[in-house]
Amino acid sequence: MPQKRLGETLDGVVEDCVNSVGADLNTASPALLLRVSGLNSTVCKNIVAYREENGAFSSRAELKKVPKLGPKAFEQCAGFLRVPESRNPLDNTGVHPESYKSAKELLGLLDYSDKEIKSAKFTDISGRVKAKGTKTLADTLGIGLPTLDDIVKELSKPGRDPRDEMPAPMLRTDVLDINDLKEGMELKGTVRNVIDFGAFVDIGVHQDGLVHISQICDKFIKHPSEVLKVGDVVNVKILSVDPKKNRISLTMRF
Repeated sequence: MPQKRLGETLDGVVEDCVNSVGADLNTASPALLLRVSGLNSTVCKNIVAYREENGAFSSRAELKKVPKLGPKAFEQCAGFLRVPESRNPLDNTGVHPESYKSAKELLGLLDYSDKEIKSAKFTDISGRVKAKGTKTLADTLGIGLPTLDDIVKELSKPGRDPRDEMPAPMLRTDVLDINDLKEGMELKGTVRNVIDFGAFVDIGVHQDGLVHISQICDKFIKHPSEVLKVGDVVNVKILSVDPKKNRISLTMRF
C-alpha cells in the first residue's frame, strides 16, 4: 500500500477514535488535540500555551479566550473536548454547548434535584424518559428525537469511555514467553487477523498463534470470517508449540 494512502487512512481512524471518546482539555497534548475536529496546529499550541500560563481550564466556555480559536472552531470542537474539573457536569459529556439549554430543561422535566445534577448521577435517566414519553419530551423541548436520544445517551454515562464496555484482558503471570507454553494449555486471546485458512490470535507471548480453519468450530465453514472478526476475545487451547520456528498451533474446539 502506498505510504501516503496508509498514513491518511491511519490518521482518519485515530481522528474517529478521538472524536468518539473525547479528549481531556486539561491534559491533552498538541498532537492529540490536533485530531479533534475544528482545530489546527496553531490553535492546538495556543490551547496548551494558555493552559500553561493561566492554569487548567475551568469550563468549555473558557476555550473562547484562546487566541485564534474563533466561534466557528469552537462550534466544531467543543463537543469533543472534556473538562472533568468544571462545575457544570455537562462539560464532561459529549453534549454540545448548543444543547445545554435543552439538556438542563430535560433534567428539570425529569424531576432531577440540584444535588443530583451537581453529582452528575443520571443512571436512571432512560427509565425516567420512558415514563414521561420520548415523543412528549422532544415536543416540549422543541428538539428532534435524534437530538433527545443523543442527550440522554451522554447523560446516562457522563465522561464514559467506550473501552470500559470491552472485555478486560485476561493475563496470566505464568505465560510471558513462547517457551512458557505447553501442549493442552487453555488461554484467552484476541483475534489479530482473519485469513482464508484460519485466524491469528494474540495470546500474550509476542508471537501470534494460528487457529486453522478446521479448528475454529465443529460445523463446516467456508471462511473464518463467518465466525470470527478482528478484535474478538476467544478461548483457545495449545495444540503444539515450536519455539525454534516461532510457531504456535491453536484450537477453539474443546
